[in-house]
Amino acid sequence: MIVKRIVTNFYSNNISEAKYFYEEVLGLELLMDLGWIATYGADQEMRVQISFASQGGSETPVPDISIEVDDVEAAYERIKNAGFQIEYGPVNEPWGVRRFFVRDPFGKLVNILAHL
Repeated sequence: MIVKRIVTNFYSNNISEAKYFYEEVLGLELLMDLGWIATYGADQEMRVQISFASQGGSETPVPDISIEVDDVEAAYERIKNAGFQIEYGPVNEPWGVRRFFVRDPFGKLVNILAHL
């Protein structure tokens, strides 16, 4: 057996709030919308990963989701200009990533990162 994909599912009473943050600000595509579920993604090959952590690194809280981007500074500016509160960073971490944390419209802690 080969695991082909891992999907993160967040509960929400108002899934339309995801459109602004995940589609318009972060630039993900709406892949599926059945009314009761909306799935966003990117049209590229992704690695299958799942992480378990006792802290988020550098003594930060464990983020609910990590999103790797090609340009952290551009993502930071887009998210900041969209009015979302940055909770940590941006910072270069000793393990070789530049990242920042932001809360999405559902209160989930999102780790936006790029490898250095």
